[in-house]
Amino acid sequence: MCKGLAALPHTCLERAKEIKTKLGTLLQKPDSAIDLIIPYPEKPEKPAKAQKPTPEEAFQWRNSLEKLLQNPYGLASFRTFLQSEFSEENIEFWIACEDYKKIKLPAKMEEKAKKIYEEFVRSEAPKEVNIDHFTKSVTMKNLVEPSVSTFDLAQKRIFMLMEKDSLPRFVRSNIYQELVK
Repeated sequence: MCKGLAALPHTCLERAKEIKTKLGTLLQKPDSAIDLIIPYPEKPEKPAKAQKPTPEEAFQWRNSLEKLLQNPYGLASFRTFLQSEFSEENIEFWIACEDYKKIKLPAKMEEKAKKIYEEFVRSEAPKEVNIDHFTKSVTMKNLVEPSVSTFDLAQKRIFMLMEKDSLPRFVRSNIYQELVK
């Protein structure tokens, strides 16, 4: 049944040789062995910590979803609130669209557009956002030739939905009330 190493595809043999070489190196240099297995940056990057807003700053968010989303602490607080209500798909979609707009390479843009569509827009998507049929069909047509504006209409609809529905609930939440004290 087993025909030996010669029966394996050439790429498998090459990969086996690479693994053998790395294992040999590991056995010879125990001090630096971890470097071969787990690459890591010289200085680990710490994510920038969002600064807590003053009560006055936070108070401005009650009437402006745009100001809330522009503030890193506000965005994080709003997202936490939506997660507590099991309705974070809207903010996740909005963030995905913002990230998408920053992509410069057409191939990456196309790849990200498909991912956003599959995750948020298509019917029965894992995190399907609530957009009307017209908006969904415009978005699908835009996917034929993805551009920076592919998701603009859908993103505007979701923004309006969050502004009318989620923002008032957030403003009444304990999370927000603690910020304006």
